[in-house]
Amino acid sequence: MNAIVRMCYGLLGFGWAAASCAQAPATAPAYPSKPIRWVAPFPPGGTTDIVARAVAQQLSGAFGQQVVIDNRPGAGGNIAAELVSKAPPDGYTVLTAFPGLTINPSLYSKLAYDPLKDLAPVILISAAPLILVTHPSLPVKSVKELIALAKSRPGELNFPSAGNGSSSHLGGELFKSTARIDIVHVPYKGSNQAIIDLIAGRMSLFINPLPEMIPFVQSRKLRALAVTSSKRSHVMPELPTVGEAALPGFDIVTWNGIMAPGATPRPIVMRLHDEVARLLRTPELKKQLEDQGLFIIAAAPEPFAQHLRTETDKWAKVVKAAGARVD
Repeated sequence: MNAIVRMCYGLLGFGWAAASCAQAPATAPAYPSKPIRWVAPFPPGGTTDIVARAVAQQLSGAFGQQVVIDNRPGAGGNIAAELVSKAPPDGYTVLTAFPGLTINPSLYSKLAYDPLKDLAPVILISAAPLILVTHPSLPVKSVKELIALAKSRPGELNFPSAGNGSSSHLGGELFKSTARIDIVHVPYKGSNQAIIDLIAGRMSLFINPLPEMIPFVQSRKLRALAVTSSKRSHVMPELPTVGEAALPGFDIVTWNGIMAPGATPRPIVMRLHDEVARLLRTPELKKQLEDQGLFIIAAAPEPFAQHLRTETDKWAKVVKAAGARVD
């Protein structure tokens, strides 16, 4: 299981994060005194957008200031991340943190910002497994059957992603390299059009965050084969993990949080962290996110920073093994 999830969850499964992950000293009563701009790195409708809008709505009420979602998709999330990294470090511009921040340093030959230096971790909000789905016409009903089909038809099956550097991209690359199959990556600008083309039969399979795929699996427009985490999902417990089904040790989750410009003062960071952590403990927001297939983490800045370092090292190895580059 992902290190940050192990840090905040016991062996009995996903539950509320330990107090050490959610508590921090109160500070800076003057903040906020005006609206907050929350920059999202992908188009509306994806998991990053789902999380941001759910939390922002509650945060607006708690702060008495509007928290406005500003979708700035493109370049695997780099457009949004660079924008926030160069924003005034006053707490009024924040970023939805996403896995690409730990993937892009290896995937792109040059970035205009350093995710570990130019952005300040505020809170790791939640995580979710990805789900492996296929078009119903594909003659497979298990992960083993899918791998066998791909090996019998090298280069013929394809998989979309929400864009280069997205969790769906590297999830697909990790599946491809681990299963030792030849499948073709097709990047999109967000997951919505990718899902449309998969449902239309123009794509073969998709490894994408679970929250985005639940309606299409439930309506039988897509066939679910497995989830990518080391534990089964609480919303689809009947689905095996990829590790159980075919590839022992396979484990990938997507996650989201909040980051601010790197020089943001500690009191502002902790004021924002404290309020979001408190909201994540409320039954309304907790249920809203968990019903989407997410599990709550609410990690403080220090464990979040460690998570970012660990994930950056992990994905550097995956990108190198896959030979994936975006220039």
